[in-house]
Amino acid sequence: MLAISGLFPRSLLISFCSLPLLAHAQSGAAVRGEVHEAGGAAPLPGAVVRWLLPAGASGPTTSTDGAGTFVLPFPAQVSHRLIISAVGYTADTVTVPTSTTPYLRVSLRGGAALGEVTVTGRPPAYSAKAVGNLQTISSRDLTKSACCNLAESFETNAAVEVSTADAVSGAKQIQLLGLDGAYSLLTIDNQPALRGLAAPYRLGYLAGPWIGSIDIIKGTGSVVNGYEGISGQVNVQLKEPDKTDQLLLNAYVNDLGKFDLNAVSSQRFNKKWSNVLLLHNDHLGNRVDRNGDGFLDLPLATQFNGYDKVKYLSGNGLVAELGVGALRETRQGGQLDFRPDATDAYRQHYGTTQTTNRYTAQARTSYTWPGRPFQSLGLLVNSTSHDFNSTYSFKQDTGPRQYDGHQNTGQATLLFQSVIQNTTHVYRAGLSFLYDDYREHLGTGRIYSTDTPVTIDARENRRRTERVPGAFAEYTYNNSRNLTAVLGLRTDYHNLFGWQVTPRFNLKYDLRPTTALRLSAGRGLRVPNPIADNAAMLASAREFYIASNLLPETAWNFGGSLTQYFQLLGRQATFVVDYYDTSFQNQLVADMYTSPQYIILDNLTPGARSFARSLQAEVQAEPAKGLQVKAAYKWLDVQSTYAGQLLPKPLTPQHRAFLNLGYASAFDKWRGDLTVQWFGERPLAHLPADGSNVGHAHGTGTSGLQFAPRYALLNAQVTRAFKRLEVYLGVENLTNYRQPDPIQNAASPFSAGFDAAMVWGPVYGRLTYAGLRYHID
Repeated sequence: MLAISGLFPRSLLISFCSLPLLAHAQSGAAVRGEVHEAGGAAPLPGAVVRWLLPAGASGPTTSTDGAGTFVLPFPAQVSHRLIISAVGYTADTVTVPTSTTPYLRVSLRGGAALGEVTVTGRPPAYSAKAVGNLQTISSRDLTKSACCNLAESFETNAAVEVSTADAVSGAKQIQLLGLDGAYSLLTIDNQPALRGLAAPYRLGYLAGPWIGSIDIIKGTGSVVNGYEGISGQVNVQLKEPDKTDQLLLNAYVNDLGKFDLNAVSSQRFNKKWSNVLLLHNDHLGNRVDRNGDGFLDLPLATQFNGYDKVKYLSGNGLVAELGVGALRETRQGGQLDFRPDATDAYRQHYGTTQTTNRYTAQARTSYTWPGRPFQSLGLLVNSTSHDFNSTYSFKQDTGPRQYDGHQNTGQATLLFQSVIQNTTHVYRAGLSFLYDDYREHLGTGRIYSTDTPVTIDARENRRRTERVPGAFAEYTYNNSRNLTAVLGLRTDYHNLFGWQVTPRFNLKYDLRPTTALRLSAGRGLRVPNPIADNAAMLASAREFYIASNLLPETAWNFGGSLTQYFQLLGRQATFVVDYYDTSFQNQLVADMYTSPQYIILDNLTPGARSFARSLQAEVQAEPAKGLQVKAAYKWLDVQSTYAGQLLPKPLTPQHRAFLNLGYASAFDKWRGDLTVQWFGERPLAHLPADGSNVGHAHGTGTSGLQFAPRYALLNAQVTRAFKRLEVYLGVENLTNYRQPDPIQNAASPFSAGFDAAMVWGPVYGRLTYAGLRYHID
């Protein structure tokens, strides 16, 4: 369910990030901000802003202008704290965030009072310091929408698309660079998490109020995190035990009858020990069928989810953390009259049921050498047990389709970091071990006259045990002016597929102090799980044909980005354009074109092609005080060879546009957000409407394909903040747009033409919701 949250001292925490964020990587960047009197009533011109550096060291110093604003370059030495002072006011220090280029809003109290600094900065989402193309969704961004779970946390972001997998289960999936979420490495506190059989529903396994921030890294990242992550990495930073509010309560309810309850409680026992408890419960018990097709628009579902971690800081370089978590979830979808306890329930009405139990445990320790913050040693260990049972109505002559699975996973990483002479040359090296044990069963109850117990077992059961020891090294060069380069290499021995070599390279070059060019190249690998990766197809009449000689998926990813920071109407703005090309040497191709009655899962055939090309341009600006604007356009070209014919991947739109407007009044008392998403046409691979093979004729090219129409979605939310309470009201899909007939042949769910998996648009139309957040600092 969860990976361990970061617990290392700053030097080691930075070392674990997929892209080095050492102070010397800050070349060409600067801290910007403004200083006000306490309460933000008036600016403070002439306030002195300087870096906190060791005795005898010197660094940049500046002062605020007539409007109270300042720009201060990063120093050559490692430093993450500013000293801010003004005549008649008490000087104090500010910790500068390391994940982005900060814009700080600082308030100083008069000298007669205790010194206090309040930082309410809104840093740019795109990092100026990171070597790779890194974008951050901050905790403030997460409050712009309901964000009940991870799937909803991307609604105000242009880089990641979230779509509904099918019209029965309610599962959500993400896409990065035009590829399914399985090709991006999902990490929690920079540790791989929610892998394998958890993929179909994993976006619902992490509650939104638990999240501190989300980092989205496009292209290949660090080899430290393993050989997966072909298209990029999505890293979720959980709230820290020693930095989280003492109490956060969140309640949410929508007009479908679904409610969410969340609690985050932290305890600081003393300077060394702290603890955080994360709790989540959601429930939908209301049967809703707004489109009148006789099927539930969303499944009945209940989830209980909890996680607790204890953190220890010795004060002399040793840090340790232990965390445990548990999740239980049940789902029931299908026709309104379906009752799973009824006699012969799955033949009388179409229905689906899923039950999931998941347990995790993590331990993490690190040691940083006293007086040598650049040298550290860390050990990370985590384990997961994931178990689920699911049943789908299928065909009346065979009975329901049963898909059950169990996964045990163990991971361990030993990492050492140091420098060669000085921090211009930094290296990381370590050892890792991955253990994955998979047990899957997919059966329909169909028995053939030639069947024996052996043939039935071979057809219905899939077992795989992976043992993968590995070693890796990564070197970082930074000239402290305008160039940072990271070269990484890892070698793993897979007990099923032999030696695997993963090279990766990232480069950042500052053309000017406000212009950064980034390039990346690397290889990625993953072992596919054919059923879990295509679980949405279980909600259709298609039968699974799975080849017996499946190989790992391997691909090369090349790309880069150009980031320009500039001033618009006197305020900071950012423009980013990036392009990435992912080319597969082998891929598990899910062919829904060749035969309308099957989903054919096989390796990419010799000479065949499979690729994904992504181009995105985005601008972020604050044209007026309190008003934030994000606008983006994305072009995708994702194609694979299906039975000798190169065709676009089903359900992937080639064009997408995005606009987000956010406004905050003085002191954030009122906040309003509007998000508009426009989707272009996307190819479909429907089953024929009557089951008589009259749909797409394979061999006719794209001219024989059906395409979903263009459409737009509008979401809006208003928030009123009080001292400890926030109340929010929102609406999703403001125009009430719906996909016509999201379930094909809904009136004949046991026919050969039934398909609930070809979903391209909203199923239940407009959704209104309300909620509140209560916190104690």
